[in-house]
Amino acid sequence: MEKAHYPVTILCKTMQVHKSGYYGWLKCPKSAREIKNEELIPLVREIFSDSHETYGTRRIAKALEGKEISCSRARARTLMKLAGIKVKKRRKFKTTTNSKHKLPVAPNLLEQDFTVDKPNKVWVSDLTYVQTYEGWLYLVIVLDLFSRQIVGWSMDKYMTKELVINAFNMAYWKRSPEAGLIFHSDRGSQYCSFKFQRRLASCSAVSSMSGKGNCFDNAPSESFFGSLKTERVYFANYQTREEARLDIVDYIEMFYNS
Repeated sequence: MEKAHYPVTILCKTMQVHKSGYYGWLKCPKSAREIKNEELIPLVREIFSDSHETYGTRRIAKALEGKEISCSRARARTLMKLAGIKVKKRRKFKTTTNSKHKLPVAPNLLEQDFTVDKPNKVWVSDLTYVQTYEGWLYLVIVLDLFSRQIVGWSMDKYMTKELVINAFNMAYWKRSPEAGLIFHSDRGSQYCSFKFQRRLASCSAVSSMSGKGNCFDNAPSESFFGSLKTERVYFANYQTREEARLDIVDYIEMFYNS
């Protein structure tokens, strides 16, 4: 009999509590917060799963708020820990900018001020690549700074100025911006090309470009590519460019924009 209670005796001595207090604590009912946490854990796991295991504390909290459940980031962190879930870690990736050319470069009209008061006033754009077993797939996106939605995109196996033009055309045909639209990009040769600059001029759009080698000047585009690669691309194993293209379109239109 004494042997059976030996572990409890040691535990109570370690915790410096009386055995009667320990057994009373075992019988103590759960607090309202503990009960609520147990109710929310399945919902947190569902939200996390729907995000392809990419939502951190900020977006978990926001998703719960969207369901009229009050939740701070600290509470979301606790719920994620109780649910046994961890967000995927972001990996670094190389850029594809080729600014070693003698084409004219536009001034930086944004100066890292990404606050916009209405849609289709400022678009930002960038180019990246995705690896497949067939070879590289290059992607250009056009992002509206007001809504942060991707309003235009284009993909191809070649990194050409037509890739940039096609992405801009998609955005222009979808949104029909007013004259004076600011189109911000890096100094890549595709954006500086005479053909693309003529296309901007034909739409009464104004070109703006980042400083040389300064990725912070185009932070919203860089942020989107970071999310795309962390939340989808780095955990895929694309056999063909078409497979990658379909998955990226699904991410942009069905997950990110929505």
